[in-house]
Amino acid sequence: MPMLADPSVKYRPYTPLDLPNRQWPAKVNRKPPIWLSTDLRDGNQALANPMTVAQKTIFFDTLLKCGFKEIEIAYPAASDTDFNFVRGLIEQGKVPDDVWIQVLTPAREDLIKRTVDAVAGAKRAIIHMYNATCHTFREVVFRNSKEETIRLAVKHTEIVRKLTEECTAKYGTQFRYEYSPETFSQTEPEFALEVCEAVKKAWGKAGLGDERIIFNLPATVEVGPPNHYADLVEHFCRNISEREKIVISLHPHNDRGTSIAAAELGILAGADRVEGCLFGNGERTGNVDLVNLALNLYTQGVHPGVDFSDIQAVIDVVTACNDLPVHPRHPYAGELVFTAFSGSHQDAIKKGFEAQRIRHQKAERDGSMKYWDIPYLPIDPADLGCTYEAVIRVNAQSGKGGIAYIVQQHLGLEMPRKMQISFYQVIQDIADREAREMTVEDITTAFRKTYHFGGSSYEGRLALKSYRISSEPAPGGVTDEAVDERRQFDGTISVDGVLRVIRGDGNGPLSALLDALRTHLDIDLSVREYSEHTIGQDQNAKAASYVELVPQGADVKETRQSTESWWGVGVDSDIAGSGLRAVLSAVNSAIGDRQLPELKLSVGFNATTGQADVASAILHSLQLELPRRLQASFFEVVQRAARDQGGEISYDDLVRLFRETYGYYEEEGRFAVKSFKLEHLPEDGRAKLSGDFIINGKPVTLEGDGNGPLSAAVEAVNRGLDGKVSIREYAEHSIGEGSEVKAASYVEIAYEGPGGSPKFNTWGVAIDHDITASGLKAVLAATRAVENADKATKAAAASQQ
Repeated sequence: MPMLADPSVKYRPYTPLDLPNRQWPAKVNRKPPIWLSTDLRDGNQALANPMTVAQKTIFFDTLLKCGFKEIEIAYPAASDTDFNFVRGLIEQGKVPDDVWIQVLTPAREDLIKRTVDAVAGAKRAIIHMYNATCHTFREVVFRNSKEETIRLAVKHTEIVRKLTEECTAKYGTQFRYEYSPETFSQTEPEFALEVCEAVKKAWGKAGLGDERIIFNLPATVEVGPPNHYADLVEHFCRNISEREKIVISLHPHNDRGTSIAAAELGILAGADRVEGCLFGNGERTGNVDLVNLALNLYTQGVHPGVDFSDIQAVIDVVTACNDLPVHPRHPYAGELVFTAFSGSHQDAIKKGFEAQRIRHQKAERDGSMKYWDIPYLPIDPADLGCTYEAVIRVNAQSGKGGIAYIVQQHLGLEMPRKMQISFYQVIQDIADREAREMTVEDITTAFRKTYHFGGSSYEGRLALKSYRISSEPAPGGVTDEAVDERRQFDGTISVDGVLRVIRGDGNGPLSALLDALRTHLDIDLSVREYSEHTIGQDQNAKAASYVELVPQGADVKETRQSTESWWGVGVDSDIAGSGLRAVLSAVNSAIGDRQLPELKLSVGFNATTGQADVASAILHSLQLELPRRLQASFFEVVQRAARDQGGEISYDDLVRLFRETYGYYEEEGRFAVKSFKLEHLPEDGRAKLSGDFIINGKPVTLEGDGNGPLSAAVEAVNRGLDGKVSIREYAEHSIGEGSEVKAASYVEIAYEGPGGSPKFNTWGVAIDHDITASGLKAVLAATRAVENADKATKAAAASQQ
């Protein structure tokens, strides 16, 4: 059946109350009401599967932890389960002395007796009796007149008084009395007053403090707007006699969806107390939500007197016991209530946090209040035990601000605005492609992959391994003015997994690195934007740098106006290091998977590669720390070898040249110690060496003596030469760690032929697990050049005979 075109033919509107000079609209509430949780009674009776005793016990304990001092625990006459639950709490001593337990009973003598029996022995108990008073219930349900309705309430109030007094005399229980004119909001206002006056008189002992009688004014069914309910409450409060001896309690239901407003306006109208359930459980659309009401007060700077600082724990108990979920959009408690998907909302929240941080720092310095003021967040999630992780979540509708917020919160990085725009597009592409919400992990992982940030797992094709920044005066400086300095970058980078040494210079570290990349790898880029900030404080502080690179144009204007750019980010304890890493981060995005030229060292005339660069290349390729004299010697060899190649030599050719020049082979074959014996001669303290060796691939048996193993080896070699060799320099160091450690030995040998000619020096390099063996192999490697020279000398001498 369709909706009616004119619903007034079927539904009557509420009748407004004529309340001249109403006071509640001008009032402001600055204190919490008395709270009564009726989860275990009104909430429980509304469940498809009522709670078990165990569940009710857990729920009761949770209410105590939250700080509730009045709890309606059961309708004991309704079932043995409810009765036994009440008895269990009392007999097991689970009710604290300062907590009032409340039980409900209808106006029937047998049920009242059963109810009083249920709470016998409790320290404090409230008997809550009700009977319906509105016209519909009087005429249709009970067929009672107004007079009969009053007599019913009075008679059973007297029964409650008699039974509670007997119980007090026998068990010492302190009782209070609550009466509800059920369906109050549908009852004629004057008749509601008449009934309650009669009940108060029948009770006969309303006093002050804990002796006050409680009149509960239920909106059993919400039939009018909240301002009408407030009018009814104010009218009642104005006209009931002995107001100081009465607690006015509210019990709003949510049929119109305005129970929160009805309760808040009812408090302004003079009510002292509110009955409701956590998260609004209850018949039909539920009771008023006590969590919502309490936290509304909290956001106005009024402590509600109940504690929801671990709201998720409360949610877990309530949902488990009620077997009902909390709606994702439920105020304060829903999983999405602190979440913004909208781009404009996210941007406002992000800016709000940034502004508040600055504002709070100033307030702390000034000793003033640090007020919470964040767009779209009326309460700090942290006050409820929630994190900020879900404040901004990302889907296809989200904006750059929200994505930037997540990166800032989880990676500590405050992206520049243009970088936010760039990364926003990355996330939007993923969100559009996968048609789902992007999680924090999705976003941070995408960031790491895009900018090659966060350790070796995300390294790009180029990665900084080590560097040194040096400075030198710029050419053409004037002596009586401050001289500009040029910066030189000398560093080792991993290029597609291979360590390479590069060098460049510029006005600063970044331009020097870009110059090195331009020189060695034909990567021609320029910095268009740079920013930085600090992460952390004190000795743990690090620098975060952000770089936007653009292709190098014909002039500055063309470069600055480039429509193509790449962003990079770097973090390091050193500000220069963070900038260099940011440059390589952007470069990795720029080069993609394009093939890079073979990295070569330029060692010709006016070349930028020097002796230290060659030594660094050998160090990173072979782990050999060349002595300074060997560095100089090998650099000369490299320059001669590169002469026919335009002064350039590749890294592979460089390593190959080193091996051939110095007989350095890690595998056995060319130079090896097969076996040797070293004896110490007691008569003169010298050492005698004998053994089988391989020199330049040929097996040789040598024997000699000297001050130590190396001098003995030299003596053994000299026995087979016409000339003479001597050790000029020896150095060694270890390679590796633990059981894999090896010794690297460097030996420089001086050779002098027969008659003093020819003369030259040569080097040998070797490694071995045994330090003595590595030294001997280095001596043997050095003798290769000596052997060739000695053969030439012998051949020349033979030709002259």
